[in-house]
Amino acid sequence: MTSERSSQSLDIDRLTPYLEQHLPGFRGPVHATKFAGGQSNPTWLLDAQGSRYVLRRQPPGTLLKSAHAVDREFRVLSALAQTPVPVARAWHLCQDREIIGSLFYVMSYEPGRIFWNPALLEVDRDARRDYYASIVSTLAALHEVDPESVGLGDYGRAGNYFQRQVELWTKQYRAAETERIAPMEALIDWLPAHCPTHSPRPALVHGDFRIDNLIFADDAPRVRAVLDWELSTLGNPLADLAYFCMCLRLPSKGHITGLRGQDRNALGIPEEEDILAQYCALRGLSDIGNWNFCLAFSFFRLASIAQGVKARALQGNASSADAHEVGRMVEPLARLAEELLA
Repeated sequence: MTSERSSQSLDIDRLTPYLEQHLPGFRGPVHATKFAGGQSNPTWLLDAQGSRYVLRRQPPGTLLKSAHAVDREFRVLSALAQTPVPVARAWHLCQDREIIGSLFYVMSYEPGRIFWNPALLEVDRDARRDYYASIVSTLAALHEVDPESVGLGDYGRAGNYFQRQVELWTKQYRAAETERIAPMEALIDWLPAHCPTHSPRPALVHGDFRIDNLIFADDAPRVRAVLDWELSTLGNPLADLAYFCMCLRLPSKGHITGLRGQDRNALGIPEEEDILAQYCALRGLSDIGNWNFCLAFSFFRLASIAQGVKARALQGNASSADAHEVGRMVEPLARLAEELLA
């Protein structure tokens, strides 16, 4: 946690009367505590007269185009409120940058457990498969949502999702580039030439679906809420599945912990083929094609995100003290992607 008086603090004196006016039932005084995570959009827990809320804002400073889209997060949370996908309740979006210096929104506080290590060392071995089953079923439920039926039919662009995403994250990477990294250059050449030409019916894609963006119930292996919808859009659902499965290939030590080299059977963690089989069964799919491309793209996108964090850290605008450590992930992530190129 960080102090309220940090460079990324909230102006509580301006925020409190604004929320009292715009959020029914909200009453000061307010105590704000910044969550330790949130590399992209700084996030605070607000304690106000016995009630708890979560505030998520854009970071200060110059932002990359289309990045830090808290207004999109608010929209998708609102749309999913009446679906089987577990999410926090979206209470209020403020687009007046004069209040605290940037766009922000307020949502419900969802108590529960967040795991940072996909080995799930905090729970009994025999329960870990059930946790993973809940994760996969939550992802499948998200991809079964009909975007049109929840008012998100225009939430993404038409056309080849992976092609657009490769172009987008290449531009984002170039905009934040601080040095030449050979594996990233190799990916920038390889990915456009190997994009799948077939696109399934567009689904709502989370864009950052990993274990630390999930809140689990305190007393059961059940996903209570999916967090961090900044990168959500309409697109190819296999992007989410591959992004989650990166945890099986990431090193067991590092800023983002993975399961590479771990004995998953001893841990009680399902193998990749088991995860894919469950997902296919839930969605009625016969198989999954272009899997190596999906994985390589996922590593590339995460590396591009890490590069953005690195650039903000060098500018003094990063939202976390760990930003420089995140920046050091760029080349290792690109090298993991290179292993998948054929």
